[in-house]
Amino acid sequence: MGKTIIVSNRLPVKIIHEDDSFYYMPSEGGLATGLSSIYKEDDNLWVGWPGQSIKKEDEKLQIRTDLKQENMIPVFLTKKLIENFYEGFSNDTIWPIFHYFLQYANFDHDLFDAYVEANRIFCDAVVEVAADDDTICIHDYQLLLLPQMVRKKLPNVGIGFFQHIPFPSYEVFRMIPWRKKILRGMLGADLIGFHTYDDMRHFLSSVSRLVGIPNSRGRIETANRIIEVDSFPMGIDYQKYAITAASPKTIDKEIKFRSSLGNQKLIISIDRLDYSKGLPGRLEAFEQFLIKYPEFQEKVSIIMVVVPSRDNVPQYRELKESVDLLVGRINGRFGKLNWTPVHYFYRSFELESLSAFCRMAHVALVTPMRDGMNLVCKEFIASKLDKTGVLILSEMAGASKELSDAILINPNNSEQMVDAIYKALTMPEEEQILHISIMQETLKRYNIHHWVSMFTTRLNHILTLQKSMATKLFDEKTALQIADKYKKSSHRMLFLDYDGTLMGFHPDPQSAKPDNVLISMLKKLSQNEKNRVIIISGRDRSTLDQWLGHMNIDIIAEHGVWLKEKSGSWETITKLKSSWKSEIKPMLDAYVNRTPGSFIEEKDHSLVWHFRRVETGLGELRSRELTSHLKYLSTGKNLQVLEGDMVVEVKNADVNKGNAAQKWLDAYKHDFVIAFGDDWTDEDTFKAMPEEAFTVKVGNTSSAAKYNVPAVKEVRSFLTVLAGI
Repeated sequence: MGKTIIVSNRLPVKIIHEDDSFYYMPSEGGLATGLSSIYKEDDNLWVGWPGQSIKKEDEKLQIRTDLKQENMIPVFLTKKLIENFYEGFSNDTIWPIFHYFLQYANFDHDLFDAYVEANRIFCDAVVEVAADDDTICIHDYQLLLLPQMVRKKLPNVGIGFFQHIPFPSYEVFRMIPWRKKILRGMLGADLIGFHTYDDMRHFLSSVSRLVGIPNSRGRIETANRIIEVDSFPMGIDYQKYAITAASPKTIDKEIKFRSSLGNQKLIISIDRLDYSKGLPGRLEAFEQFLIKYPEFQEKVSIIMVVVPSRDNVPQYRELKESVDLLVGRINGRFGKLNWTPVHYFYRSFELESLSAFCRMAHVALVTPMRDGMNLVCKEFIASKLDKTGVLILSEMAGASKELSDAILINPNNSEQMVDAIYKALTMPEEEQILHISIMQETLKRYNIHHWVSMFTTRLNHILTLQKSMATKLFDEKTALQIADKYKKSSHRMLFLDYDGTLMGFHPDPQSAKPDNVLISMLKKLSQNEKNRVIIISGRDRSTLDQWLGHMNIDIIAEHGVWLKEKSGSWETITKLKSSWKSEIKPMLDAYVNRTPGSFIEEKDHSLVWHFRRVETGLGELRSRELTSHLKYLSTGKNLQVLEGDMVVEVKNADVNKGNAAQKWLDAYKHDFVIAFGDDWTDEDTFKAMPEEAFTVKVGNTSSAAKYNVPAVKEVRSFLTVLAGI
């Protein structure tokens, strides 16, 4: 097992340059805290930008040397590149789009070029220290292209990617000119994580509709890998905030603050300056609260801490001016000599001061317009050692999915926010304790360490699954070895799937009949007395008989329901009932009515819903719905639901291609066996083959097969070679 390499835009330290010397201050962010136990172990590393634009080579060398002792690898970027990559594309394009502030998005090709260049520089830094058996964990929206870049350089390495901000809906994401490049960049990872199921769902929808790759139960099957997509809500270091809240330094600060503020009920608001945080709406709601409930005037104040951020950017500068004006208006309108409605601080505070504010506050007002998670609300809950207090939380924050005992509000509904403030300030203490206790138990269990463990465990799981289903490329050397074995054998069995293996797919299934080249090749193979050619297909027996019945071949139809040996007649392995069709077919009809371009194919013992001609995206959406409904309906009915290439099929569970193939293997002598197939229905065939058999999957290399080929033409080319031997 190799090392773990963490990659993020920033390293978990801040570099301070004073008097020709460098000082390193640890970051206090949740990510740095959670991953500290990983990157400091053994040979593990953290790769990232050190936070300063360093020009001198001797200074770069010193920083590299200093940080290497702490298991960190710095990535150096020029000042201009930082402006265009980080301040530019990352924060002026991705950030507003992903937070649904489309009006602020800047679609500048030069900024995107800088984004690509920065990701390449990160890639070079990773490749320089990585090996094939390493695991690379990449974090956040600044590095969306990095997974695929690393994958191209290190195809066998394990890659996890976690997105810490929201992922927008398809309708919003599609507005980005470089949308496909971004998605393909992310798809270089083996595991892609988000905070919430909604973000995961939006991403899968965009992949399906923009890149054309379907998914099933959170898994995406690319040409050579299975990619898992899942939600992993990020927690906090609960003990850290609870211990800080109990520290003497924090309590001293609380006493000092309380003596300054007097006997007031306090509302705490802590955020950095950003338009996604809903700061103006928060202040306006507080103003409306004082108007609607005048009895609370002179009895309640809000402590608003706004941490400076990008205030040189026009939108942020305007936001700060808006906040300043609102604070001034509220304090000017309602303030008294002995009462200030809004205590406004435009600066950072040390952790103990923030903890003291949380201890004192009766209410935390956390109302972002859109937030991937939001850890401030969790830190507030962890700081409430006496379990009193109320959290008002925006339902647009990812944390709202976990903290359902908070008062959840729509940040666009000012009346709801006003009423929530009133409810919070008047809530009985026993009710406060009940809600806080429940949320604290949730946060203790699902803390930052749980999040790290959950993500890394899942990444290891998907990597193990990939290895178990890995196949080798059916290259020229392999083809020669198999052809030599074929030449030396006397009793050969060739199991050949039809659609997607011998013939490419067609929008109209009945138009995919064999061409003259295929018929000629099959005739040559089947006329060789040493060969037994078995076509094993999901198609109905009538069609297969019409197309192939005149040749000296065996046919298995409808996934193994019907069997026919050479010039013999059709028979079944077992007696099957089809009474279930009357219950299932109306549902399929309903989906045809709802989905233009889809149609039903009825076979003797199965029903197939085709959606190859349906609008991209809609077909995949409907197929997932239909599959879910069919699996529910088929419970207890001995039915199997199969998801094939642009089809959903429901059939009797007693039959599959593997069982049918086994009949031939048991009945006839063989010293050479080869099986070709292309989709999940052929996995049963591969699994039924003897250990010495050659099994080949067309397309996706995640399979029980031993080998894979890219497409149909390679299968036909190889079989043509065998036909001539």
